[in-house]
Amino acid sequence: MKLILYSADLSTELELAFADQGIRAGFPSPAQDAMTESIDLNKELVRHPATTFYARAVGDSMLGCGIDDGDLLIIDKGLEPGDGDIVVAYIDGEFTLKRVRLEPDGSCLWLMPENDSYHPIKVTEENDFIVWGVLTYNIKCQKNKKHR
Repeated sequence: MKLILYSADLSTELELAFADQGIRAGFPSPAQDAMTESIDLNKELVRHPATTFYARAVGDSMLGCGIDDGDLLIIDKGLEPGDGDIVVAYIDGEFTLKRVRLEPDGSCLWLMPENDSYHPIKVTEENDFIVWGVLTYNIKCQKNKKHR
């Protein structure tokens, strides 16, 4: 999965109505009655403004964990990656989004896709490699309505 990267613009605040009681996925309820608070998505989704970036997912290698082509990703470069985290990695001149897997003995790191059509990437000392950031949120793009 490739990425289109964007810096996070946190210069504005946008207070949106927030249904703090949740939205039922079953029978309808009068949602307007539940709109008692507001929410600022910058404050809610961005823990570290100086190290947070947005990216647009391009491709299908992470379908198995719910990341689809066109989804908006929030990535924090200030977080330390751990085994099992989904990361933006820079390997041999390209950015990619994959899950990190460490060998139990610490001898090897793998970048794992979440789609059987793709092969894991073994990271060795010969690779030009860094973990660029850790995925903190995936905002779904409604099917057939990709935003640009």
